[in-house]
Amino acid sequence: MIRVILAEDQAMVRGALASLLGLEPDIEVVGEAATGEEAVAVAVAARPDIALLDIEMPVLDGIAAAGRIRAETPGCRVMILTTFGRPGYLRRAMEAGASAFLVKDSPAKELAAAIRRVLRGERVIDPGLAAAALSAGPNPLSGRERDVLRAASDGSTIMDISRRLHLSEGTVRNYLSAAIQKTHARNRIEAVQRAEAQGWL
Repeated sequence: MIRVILAEDQAMVRGALASLLGLEPDIEVVGEAATGEEAVAVAVAARPDIALLDIEMPVLDGIAAAGRIRAETPGCRVMILTTFGRPGYLRRAMEAGASAFLVKDSPAKELAAAIRRVLRGERVIDPGLAAAALSAGPNPLSGRERDVLRAASDGSTIMDISRRLHLSEGTVRNYLSAAIQKTHARNRIEAVQRAEAQGWL
């Protein structure tokens, strides 16, 4: 049996996925989680073959959880299943050690087939998303520029951001200015919107 855990914050979606996978003769769902943090704990406890993770989850997102699961349970392969087919998400997921990246509107049979392929050591990536990621190019933002843009996303002032990130106000302004230029935005609100749309944050 292929032992799988599911991490998805929407209980109805998680239940539907568990039911669909449970119909497969060679797949067993051995754990479920509603947050990325729970997913890491469930993976460590259950030692599954595959961790199937959503990206948009509270506490810890799926990409961060993927990195933690790969580090703490090296025998477990990670698959990302998401509504958000953003090129930047795909790159970040691969960097975190994910073996697959699929969008949720794929048929259930394709998901089961992808699980089997990943277990054989293959990488499985949604073809449309792979093409979009190649054409979009790499994330132009540095780690610190991403941190500052994330902190600016709730409308925080320069002073608030500088206190939260332990940076000087001048440094925060410099990072914001660089991020605005790199995203070809007119201001920081637009820079946040463009970076989020690409999956860079």
